[in-house]
Amino acid sequence: MSDDVLIERRGNATWLRLNRPERRNAYDEAMCATLTEGVRDAVGSNVIVITGSEAAFCAGGFLANLQEADPLQLRSLFSGSLRLFDEIRRSPRPVIAAVNGVAAGGGNELVIACDFAIAAESAWFGQTGPRVGSAPVVGGTNMLAMSIGEKRAKEVSMLCRRYPAHEALELGWVNAVVPDAELEAEVDRWCAELGALSPRYLEIAKISSNVWWNQLYDSFLSGLGMLTQAVGSADMLEGASAFMEKRRPQFPQPGDAAREA
Repeated sequence: MSDDVLIERRGNATWLRLNRPERRNAYDEAMCATLTEGVRDAVGSNVIVITGSEAAFCAGGFLANLQEADPLQLRSLFSGSLRLFDEIRRSPRPVIAAVNGVAAGGGNELVIACDFAIAAESAWFGQTGPRVGSAPVVGGTNMLAMSIGEKRAKEVSMLCRRYPAHEALELGWVNAVVPDAELEAEVDRWCAELGALSPRYLEIAKISSNVWWNQLYDSFLSGLGMLTQAVGSADMLEGASAFMEKRRPQFPQPGDAAREA
């Protein structure tokens, strides 16, 4: 296991800590694969916890240069994200997201994939897709609606607003919010409570609860296919350039081609 993901066995739980704070724990293909392996290997524990290092949970997928993105690299990162999220859903163990800071883009979809989410008061949530030339198709546009409702999920995925932890709690996005200094102790309490229950019947309950995830799986695949086909589009290049240059994007608008003609 690389230093990108730190593993700690804590009582009846395995903690997996994303460890690239200099990029807000955004994951590249290798880090995503390491985290997926960590979830798979933690089945000997009663509970699995995913958290971030320093002041961030996860800022989603990372590419060094979005303006010159390699379509094959992006395809691999997209499919790796789905494998990670599905590994969490298929794991026989409950998986808790201990959200210690920003959970944005694919990082928010990582929270959605987990069975439970406990957030520090300073944490915030949101999607970034249409703001940077992408779209959240593996949870943000679909599975999130199961928790907060369709209209709210569309607001999250399309408007790219930030939602503080307490608002996320009110919406049903997370299970609990605690002061930052109490986050890990609170998660430990949840782990202890889950650890006192039947692993066999927790697994049955989890498998049963995956009904909506299973029905959405084809939507995830088609969404990732559309994202891959859009690599190199004018919208993606403008979104990436604006993000790297820290400016407001100027996306092509409907009718621009007709006006030029």
